[in-house]
Amino acid sequence: MFKLNLKIALRNLWKNKTSSFINVIGLAIGLAACLMLLLYVSYEWNFDKQAKNSDNVYMAMTNVPGEGNKIAHTFNGSTTALGPLLKQNLPEAKYVARMDYGKKSLIANGQNSFKKDSKFAEPDILKIYDYQFIAGDPKTALNNPLSVILTESTAKILFGTTDVLNKLVRYQDQENLNITGVIKDLPENSSNRFDFLMPWSFYEIVDDSAKDLNWNNYSFVTMVSLNPDANIDLVNRKVEALVKANTPQNAQSQPHFLYQASKLHLFGKFENGKNVGGDIEQIYLFMGLAFGILLIACINFMNMATAKSEKRAKEVGIKKTIGANRSSLIFQFLTESMVLTFVAIIVAVALLEICMPAFNKLLNINLGISYFNAVSWFGILGIVLATGLIAGSYPAFYLSSFNPIQTLKRKISSNGFFKISLRQVLVVGQFCFAIILIISTLVIYRQIQYIKNKPVGFDVNALVEIPQEGELKTKFDLFKTQMLKSGAVTSMYQSTVSLSHRGRNFMDMKWDGMTKPVNTVMFNQVATSYDFIKTNGIKLLQGRDFSKNFASDTSAVIVSASAVKVFGYKNPIGKKVMIFGSNANIIGVFDDYVWDSPYKSNNPQVVYLTSGQTGVITMRLNATNSIQSNVETIGKISKTFNPAYPTEITFINSLYQEKYKAEKTLGVLS
Repeated sequence: MFKLNLKIALRNLWKNKTSSFINVIGLAIGLAACLMLLLYVSYEWNFDKQAKNSDNVYMAMTNVPGEGNKIAHTFNGSTTALGPLLKQNLPEAKYVARMDYGKKSLIANGQNSFKKDSKFAEPDILKIYDYQFIAGDPKTALNNPLSVILTESTAKILFGTTDVLNKLVRYQDQENLNITGVIKDLPENSSNRFDFLMPWSFYEIVDDSAKDLNWNNYSFVTMVSLNPDANIDLVNRKVEALVKANTPQNAQSQPHFLYQASKLHLFGKFENGKNVGGDIEQIYLFMGLAFGILLIACINFMNMATAKSEKRAKEVGIKKTIGANRSSLIFQFLTESMVLTFVAIIVAVALLEICMPAFNKLLNINLGISYFNAVSWFGILGIVLATGLIAGSYPAFYLSSFNPIQTLKRKISSNGFFKISLRQVLVVGQFCFAIILIISTLVIYRQIQYIKNKPVGFDVNALVEIPQEGELKTKFDLFKTQMLKSGAVTSMYQSTVSLSHRGRNFMDMKWDGMTKPVNTVMFNQVATSYDFIKTNGIKLLQGRDFSKNFASDTSAVIVSASAVKVFGYKNPIGKKVMIFGSNANIIGVFDDYVWDSPYKSNNPQVVYLTSGQTGVITMRLNATNSIQSNVETIGKISKTFNPAYPTEITFINSLYQEKYKAEKTLGVLS
């Protein structure tokens, strides 16, 4: 029976080539769009689920107290003291590992040197995450301070092979590290990615803050793997009690809690210390969009099938006259629908492969169908079956309901008021949904344009930055003299962080007129050299920038307008604040600028002067020269100071484009 229906279906499709072609193309486009969106949804849904037991892997979070009993801010930072405390006193914790946030660092094999993403971590991180070792022993790979684990691609870039065990690489042109492991490249949908991993014990050698078990620096990450039977609510009560009991009197106690690491990407929005969703709303939107587009394609198929009802009426009448029952006719029409859908999915996959490179380039990710993955095939098969049944159901039931006598007389009764009205509903619904999609796309486009055109608070054009590494750490003044003399830049400064990223958050600040003995406001600190305001083009509201003409500026600060509001000063210039236990005079107030998310107000900011090594050098290019000429000059001069380091010049406006990644993704997918 099935074989006969299949032959009839193929014959009818071939006989009506034009309508079959239109139906195939319509379904194929709908299926391709649906699959593309679902691939992205799957990519986001599986973010940070690479751990052996991802449901049991948690990250330490910190709540910042606000006014009253409210929580002002929640973030995924923790102190160096938290990890050892949990390891010793939390029986539900199976493994605990401290990590840093990571950065790009120089790694070299002789003259073959590159800047790659690096991280430091304690050995138990190899038990928490399921890293696939190509070479080396995960039990001992991070035991020696002067050791390093490379990813497969990093090993091939440096040595051309993964057979690199016990070979040496040079880190930051300072220390030779022994390769103790090579692991497979980490998936892109992981927030814990790196190109090479070093032991925490080595971190304590190169950064004093890593070995200082204090409760004031929240610039680290603490990962915890709990026992499967652990009650997270009970665990978090224990964590809060442990932190409160062990925080020194001279440190501000912050409520800590553990949060499932695999949820942070999609459920990372907190209000008053409670999770209130996050990017998951966008994922639900894309899922609805995917199936909405597919539904439009199915409705289009239904409408075209019912539009040809008169042509198929005679066939139905003859078959019913010679004894065919309605169920056999329904099965026949559904078979036609399924055959057409299977042809459409082949075309859809071909379209997907053609469009996927451009799609991946727009989103800066790497999506694709895993053809050797059974889950992918079952997913595609499920979509095909559902599409075929939905698209063919109404035509099948509608055509099979014709009265044989009337159809043979070419009189198709509309005794189905319901049928006519349903078809009308399908047509109207199809157009309404299409109109809604168009309007939604226009709204999203306007939103993106609004955010992009929103003032950032400084002159973002012609600003570049380079990392302050190697000799530039100690020879900034000489480098600045040569750069200004070259004419490639008009002004420059060094600072702890990039202009587009937050500095270290801190709370240990006091000021005259504080209404409470303890400060619960989270401030953002930036250490800088001279010309911070001038170089960035930030609007100075009151006072002045740091100047070499005032020796007292070494104990002075300039603050943001939002910081002045916190202080409650009407005339802030000359007022004293206490930062890190020392008094400082406010000499200037600048307008707040966007350094974090363009959607939320930033923490109040405090900028102070430093003459020591920092982290980033920011320069304003000379507008009278070509950009290429300026960049080449910067590269040549920086190479004279750091011949071992590759020149890495970044335009600030490109960094700000990264802040609109979510809007760009939404715009592309819609």
